[in-house]
Amino acid sequence: MALRSRLDVKQQINKQTNKQALPLLADQDAIFQQDNARPHTARLTTQFLTDHHVQVLPWPSMNPIEHLWDELDRRVRRREEAPANHRDLLQALQEEWDTIPQQDIRHLIQSMPRRCRAVVAAQGSHTPY
Repeated sequence: MALRSRLDVKQQINKQTNKQALPLLADQDAIFQQDNARPHTARLTTQFLTDHHVQVLPWPSMNPIEHLWDELDRRVRRREEAPANHRDLLQALQEEWDTIPQQDIRHLIQSMPRRCRAVVAAQGSHTPY
């Protein structure tokens, strides 16, 4: 999904959490995972999740997609010509995403048991991952 503008906190709650995630979470005993983006950690958002009894996986995220986002960011920044506008940025992101080897993605997924053991060993604190 490509957003055309920045989300404010109320849009975050209304568009994503309330309409998309909440119905899925209500149907099962699920844990909601998100990153530390400002709209996700805003007091209004966290209060909404608390009010709706949504269990949230605490940060730091163990989601390997975070490493892929970092890699994607580095690849776009290394381009000879920086994207000049939103359309160029979306195109550059898609092109760079398509060049990430599947083996790299598989390696990140296969690292999950090690990541989980590291978080347990660190008692939920930061890990080398």
